[in-house]
Amino acid sequence: MRKQIAAALCSAVLGATALSSLAIAQQKTAKGNSDRQIYSSIKDIMESIVDPSADALWGAVGSVVDNDGIHDLVPKTPQEWTDLRHAAVRMIEGGNLLMMPGREAAPAGTKSEAEGVELEPPEITVLVKKNRKSFNAFAEALRGLGWDALRATDAKDAASLMDVGARMESVCEGCHQTFWYPPKQNVSAGGSKR
Repeated sequence: MRKQIAAALCSAVLGATALSSLAIAQQKTAKGNSDRQIYSSIKDIMESIVDPSADALWGAVGSVVDNDGIHDLVPKTPQEWTDLRHAAVRMIEGGNLLMMPGREAAPAGTKSEAEGVELEPPEITVLVKKNRKSFNAFAEALRGLGWDALRATDAKDAASLMDVGARMESVCEGCHQTFWYPPKQNVSAGGSKR
């Protein structure tokens, strides 16, 4: 009986110690999250994570017309579905990374790849900082689409995956129109700006 009581007391002490250690670790983690170092720019996240994932999801389902007729594209093998699942997870986490404050639009010294068509990176950074709620809403929508794609891949539902791709196009273009492209300027019939 004494051994059982001693074992119970020992378990209670170890449990309390473990819980207090966990609480301390969670407090440190909560404090540390706001101090996390930002290493990558929005451009880095887009080019490394979001764009390749979106391309994988967009290219997975659809139709191709060639000299031999119409061919439906759908994932056929377990590995193809797994690869799309990985793209969906990257899309979710890419959205999370985009919402972390403090990112510049592009690495220092980077110039627009399409001068006159896109704003310069410092201009984009100013717009993102000025309209952070709107930028985060686009990133949140992207993350939500990642979750929808994840559910579609887990269910092996090609039709839902195609729907996700169409909605993703709208979210991406809306963000680019808001933050990447210069505001449209009115031009009269004679070609001068008003």
